[in-house]
Formats: sequence, structure tokens, C-alpha cells
Amino acid sequence: MGKVTGFMEIDRQEQKYQPASDRIRHFREFTIPLNDQDVMNQAARCMDCGIPFCHGPTGCPVNNQIPDWNDLVYQGDWDFALKNLHSTNNFPEFTGRICPAPCEEACTLNLEDIPVNIKSVEQAIADKGWEEGWIVPELSATKTGKAVAIIGSGPAGMAAAQQLARAGHTVHVYEREPKAGGLLRYGIPDFKMEKHYIDRRVKQMEAEGVTFHYGVNVGVTVALEELAERHDAVILCAGAERPRDPGVSGMELEGCHWAMPYLVQQNRRVGGEPEGDEAPIWAGGKHVVVIGGGDTASDCVGTAFRQGALSVTQLDIRPIPPLKEDKLAIWPYWPTKFRTSSSQAEGAEREFSAATLALVGEDGKVTGVKCARVDEKRRPIEGTEFILRADLVLAAIGFSGPLLETYIAEAGEKLELDGRTNVKANTEDYKTSMDKVFAAGDVRKGQSLVVWAIREGRQAARAVDEFLTGSTDLPR
Repeated sequence: MGKVTGFMEIDRQEQKYQPASDRIRHFREFTIPLNDQDVMNQAARCMDCGIPFCHGPTGCPVNNQIPDWNDLVYQGDWDFALKNLHSTNNFPEFTGRICPAPCEEACTLNLEDIPVNIKSVEQAIADKGWEEGWIVPELSATKTGKAVAIIGSGPAGMAAAQQLARAGHTVHVYEREPKAGGLLRYGIPDFKMEKHYIDRRVKQMEAEGVTFHYGVNVGVTVALEELAERHDAVILCAGAERPRDPGVSGMELEGCHWAMPYLVQQNRRVGGEPEGDEAPIWAGGKHVVVIGGGDTASDCVGTAFRQGALSVTQLDIRPIPPLKEDKLAIWPYWPTKFRTSSSQAEGAEREFSAATLALVGEDGKVTGVKCARVDEKRRPIEGTEFILRADLVLAAIGFSGPLLETYIAEAGEKLELDGRTNVKANTEDYKTSMDKVFAAGDVRKGQSLVVWAIREGRQAARAVDEFLTGSTDLPR
């Protein structure tokens, strides 16, 4: 805990944002960090609540020991706070920026709508660690002589790679793209997390002995079985990239796109990479409609505004949620309530209880989105149809699972999938149906949060270490 009476004496203070009129002019991060004293004050609000739901299964998937490092920050022991934070989370500067903070929803003080500002404290600890030079490569004193291949360099792959390298294994990460990070780099806009944070971690991991191989599309440029033959174990961490189909006519019209290619293109532009062979997708001077109500849809909204969209409308088939949840019925679980993301606050129009019926156009180009209001079972209500003007439509309704035409097609029946077409593996040993092959992260669990990916990468690393050596000291 922090200060005994801190939660009664100190108000919750959040990071401020640059004004929307300023931040939409660039793709850099726009949050204004708290100073050290403000962070210490926020950490001091952590109370002796008896059962800290914030770091239990309802709050933090990586099981961060939140009360412990809050107390350490309050005491001014930032170095030890960083060590504690790193004991459960390899990349707190990532999660401190892009995690939606279920820990704060599970905070006991959230019963009064004033939870501890856990996310800002976490980010501050990690950032100070880099500023002070406390974060350095951690080399293993011994080598096991075992080699592990990790397919995919998103948060699950990076976490698994770092853990296994520190356990003394030789680790090779195979990445399809020119740089590491997966959707952290290519899916999440820079205004939420700049990519030099990833580059910094990659350098640390390379110094720890991890070798990154870029431009390797497993199942296309190299066979999965070949990697399994060359290594003592393989971990699939390739993510869940197959977009969920909205099931409406008109997606073939010019100006209609899936969300992820749109976000990837812009992230490549910001990163100075070639955009690829696809035609540019650009929102400047256009009326944009985003189909979907989740984080990816919100990222599209913010990106469209920064590209100069004339208007952005976001469609959500769900009814408008309550402004405030029933605490006694829901806490400490993640509540459904009305939330406004920073991107939505930049000027988006939001349509709730709106089903997309079709995408309409002229001369092969999209001109609008035909919608209708829905009833409580999300069925379109006859007579409520309306058309939204649209020059660009982005479908952002989630992901169905991993891409099927690569290593999954190559492996065929050898690699068993579950009912949702994810690679089948449990959370005890993370083994797949293929010998020596494991799976972790979105490729196994399905689309989820970065904290879940890091958790699964760490747990899979422990399972692989035990598989290769017969025992393990890696944490679960």
C-alpha cells in the first residue's frame, strides 16, 4: 500500500492531453506525463484494501504486484519498484500506454469512481527506468545448448523470446514484416504508442542473445516443419489477423477496406517504410464511416482525423451503454459503460443500435452506408433505414482468428485447430498437436489485449523451458 490515509487526502489525478485541435496535426503521442511528485502522490493513494483485486485474475492478466510497487514509488524507491514490475511484466512501457487498465476497474477505490491511477504509475516507473539507465541487457550465465524458434514478434513472441534467452536457450525469432513488434508496431497508431519503445526493447533482447530474422513468412517462404527440424522447440506467436467479415454487400466497392490494412499503411508511412503494393488508403478530404465499436475502430477514427477527414462517423450495433455501471453487481469485473476514447473525443459522430445493411455506390465507388436501427436482439427494425454519406468505409469489427493460408495450411491435419479456428493448445503446457510445437497469444487465445499476449508468452516460455530441460525457474 502507499500512505495510510492517502486515499482520503489526495485526489485522483490523470494525465492530461494536448488539445484535440493540436494533436490531430501530428501522429506523435499527445499525453502529458505527470511529474515525479504527482506520480508519488498517486501511488500514495493505494489503500490497504485487504484483498487487492487489482492484481488478481479480475484485474491484471500478468499479475502485476500493484500495491507493492505503488508503495515503493510512494517511498521514493523507484529502482526497486522497477525490479518488482519487471518480475511480472517484460514490457511495462507498452502496457502503461496501451492497456485499457482493467486493474483500475478492479481497484477498491473504484467503488467510489476514484480508482488509483495505476496505469500512469506503471508507465512512469518504466520510463524512469530507461531515463536512469536501470534497464540493461540481462545475460544468462549459462547456456543450455537448446535452440528455440519463435514465429511472430508481437508482444507474446517478444515476451517468450526474452524469457527463454534469459534462461540460457538460443532463441531465433522469425518475423514476416521488416521490423519487430507485430500489431504493436503495425496495428497500433503512433499517437497511442511511438515505435522507438519497441526498437529499444529489440536492442536489449539482441544484446541478450535473441536473433531476429525479418521477412520470413512461415508457411510461405519457409516451412513450419523445417523450423521444427532445425530447432528443439517452436512457439507459434503469429497473432489472429483474419478480419471478421461484416457480411454485407458492397465490400468490393472502391473505398471500402478492412481496418487493419488502413492502419498498417499509415504506420508504415510514419515509420518511413515502403507502404507496399496496395493502393494508398487515405481519408483526407473524405466523409469516413467506421463500422465497429472497439479499439481498432477507435484507432481508425483517430487516424482519419489526422489524415484530414471531413467527417468521421462510427457505427456500433450495440445499444448506447449506461453512463454508470451497477458497482455492486459488476465490480471488480470489467464493466460495460459509456466510454469516450481520445480519438472519439476529437470529433467523431457515434451511432448506436445501428446495423449495417449494405454499402452502396455509384460507378463502382462507395457513396454511402445503408443502416437501420436494431431491436434488443440486434435485428433491424423495418422502417428505420437511413443512409450515411461515405467516401471511405473501414470495417473494424474484430478478428476471426489466425491467417489460414500460411503455416496452418501447410501443416494440414497435423496442427489441430479449435472450434474458433485458433491453434489448439491449453494453458498448462501450451503444446499443440504437433511434436515440439507450442502456441501462445492471440493465435491460441483469439483476439485479446496486449497484457494477455505478454502473459501467455511468459507462460509458454516456462512450459518450453521445462520441456527442454526437465525443470524450470521461470515464473508462471
